[in-house]
Amino acid sequence: MSETLETLPSTDRKVPQHVAIIMDGNGRWARKQGLPRIEGHRRGAESVKRALNAARDFGVRYLTLYAFSVENWNRPKEEVDGLMKLLERFLVDQHKELMKRKIRLRVVGRYRELPVRIQELLQRAEADTSDFKDQTLALALNYGSRTEVVDAMQAIARAAQAGTLDPEKLDYETLRSYLYTKDMPDPDLVIRTSGEYRLSNFLMLQAAYAEIYTTSVFWPEFTEAHFKAALDDYAARERRYGKTAEQLQNA
Repeated sequence: MSETLETLPSTDRKVPQHVAIIMDGNGRWARKQGLPRIEGHRRGAESVKRALNAARDFGVRYLTLYAFSVENWNRPKEEVDGLMKLLERFLVDQHKELMKRKIRLRVVGRYRELPVRIQELLQRAEADTSDFKDQTLALALNYGSRTEVVDAMQAIARAAQAGTLDPEKLDYETLRSYLYTKDMPDPDLVIRTSGEYRLSNFLMLQAAYAEIYTTSVFWPEFTEAHFKAALDDYAARERRYGKTAEQLQNA
């Protein structure tokens, strides 16, 4: 039997600092239950609360959730409108909880293209929680890794044109400072639910060295126990970053 986070000695526990989740399977879960797709999204919002609780309980400091991609605008208007209403309700309901538990909210993505009311709620939550340091919830909204790179490169080009950045000295750390996630560490672990094996345009630069964990569980059924199973799997892996096992042992 493999060791779990509960049985490992505290000095041997490898808890990821940053976990990112591709929350997939809401629609398929709803179809399986004979329910409308929006009900799957509503149940998925409950799983967000469970994941946030699990992150806190297991010591994960940063949790990034892929909530709405740039491609999701292509879904039927009725579904998109329903998702926006759910997001608005979630932000209203969770504001006091974030304040009470001292959780910082961060938004990554082109959120200024979202409905005005949601922009206002996001800006308020970001401002009210900006001083909290212990735990961060990042919502990837209207997010796409390719559009993030485009936005970063446009900003870099403007800086170079203004003479505040030397293109010849551009390296990844400089590029990273122009990404949406510039004030967060790169994810250590990416979890994808519903049995798919794609990154789907999610944190593709940041997740270059992340461990990837997939589960067949649909997102509305994802519980604290499933979160823990992902952390257990992560704890059993050896992260080499291009080095050999011998190099790591001698480090």
